[in-house]
Amino acid sequence: MRCILCESFSFAHICSTCQETFLTPSIYRRKILNATEVISFYKYSDIKELLLTKHTDLGFYIYKILAKNSLKIFANEFEFGHTVASIAVDDHAKNGYSHTAVLNQALKCKIIKPYANKLRDKNRISYAGKSREFRLLHPRDFEFKGFREEDVLLVDDIITTGLTFTHALNTMQKNNKNVLFCLALADANLK
Repeated sequence: MRCILCESFSFAHICSTCQETFLTPSIYRRKILNATEVISFYKYSDIKELLLTKHTDLGFYIYKILAKNSLKIFANEFEFGHTVASIAVDDHAKNGYSHTAVLNQALKCKIIKPYANKLRDKNRISYAGKSREFRLLHPRDFEFKGFREEDVLLVDDIITTGLTFTHALNTMQKNNKNVLFCLALADANLK
């Protein structure tokens, strides 16, 4: 097959040279509700075309590559005193897979335990490309399913307004879970 970025022959959808050149992550930080930190790895504008594959069959492979180059590395370097849970925000499968579940699974390591189906939006409204006002008028209605760990990392692919993480954070707090921080693949507010 050919690399989707440079069109060189490759065993992966994005060749190793392009992964090193274009997909080397950086750490970006911002705060949301109650000063909870959101850590992201890419500027949305830098990987927009890759992120837009999420609702296609190709997206599964692209998200695996993005997760391996960012979240997997983060997980392997993360240190904490005990096991923490990682929860994908609304990991409902669309087009045959869940892009947030792919990201969440990349966090699996000695001290991070990824869970599936623990935080799902009960309404099926699409928030992609919607304004902050729309998001405020149509809040997420997350359904929480329990798990043992008290400390949690929340995972999503993109942070724009921060409202999705805020709604997820509120749901976790209502269920006596302590969100250590949130992880997003890309931040749409970075220039």
